[in-house]
Amino acid sequence: MPLEDDFCDIVKKARNGQGLSVGDVARMTGLPGGDITALERGDQPKDRAEVRALAEALGLRPASLEQIALDKWEPVVQQMPPWVEMVQGSVGGYGVQGYILHDAGEAVFVDTAYNAPAMLDQLRRRGLRLLGICLTHGHTDHAEGIDQILERYEVPVYLGPEDMELLGWRPRRELLVVPDNDLMIGFGRRMLRCMTTPGHTPGGICYCADDVQVPVCFVGDTLFAGSIGRSNPRDLYATHLTSVRDRVLTLAPEYRLLPGHGPATTVEEELEHNPFGTRH
Repeated sequence: MPLEDDFCDIVKKARNGQGLSVGDVARMTGLPGGDITALERGDQPKDRAEVRALAEALGLRPASLEQIALDKWEPVVQQMPPWVEMVQGSVGGYGVQGYILHDAGEAVFVDTAYNAPAMLDQLRRRGLRLLGICLTHGHTDHAEGIDQILERYEVPVYLGPEDMELLGWRPRRELLVVPDNDLMIGFGRRMLRCMTTPGHTPGGICYCADDVQVPVCFVGDTLFAGSIGRSNPRDLYATHLTSVRDRVLTLAPEYRLLPGHGPATTVEEELEHNPFGTRH
């Protein structure tokens, strides 16, 4: 699976997140504004000096940005743990991922993959009892279809309250649960730990399964392999970076990170290769 974001996406997200114009970046780097615009539209950088100049101006890690732009880094393929099943959906051709977590006949959903019928079908095929819907945030591609699920299974819906207005359809108030930091959600013999990570949206949540053998964090759009989601609204950019650097990337290095788009990765790989990570 290719990276969710290319060099052009990373540069644009960093520039927009800081409220910089192309002209601002041109003055900061000495690069022609036309060249920067072309790079943001997908042109290949000329050399490492150009990549490094942009990285320094935008507060990104130069070596990591080079690895993505020029060395074509991709994360080591991560296999799903046996108790996790990924479900894929599509919004106008744009791929999105949700996850079914199951143990001892019980299950929870992490996001809906914009494909509630497939989530429900897998639940039926495996003979699982749904205990909850854990939403990483309220965007349509991650939350659409909760009404279809709740018609079949009246279960709690976990969502940061700041994201409630993003929902196209809202569950009854008594079904909504605020996933406060460190709230534990049980299924079978396993537990999910909620971790608040505002930035991509005001109410963003990641869900950690502190498994002894394969610890996993479901990161939604807080982080992608080699990148981050777009900060919505833009003034959450600094908050978003704090969530990535001080929450997600301080998990143990062996944690697998399962995002809403693009390939899985690990904390160890992102500490080395993510341009938005903590600068050394």
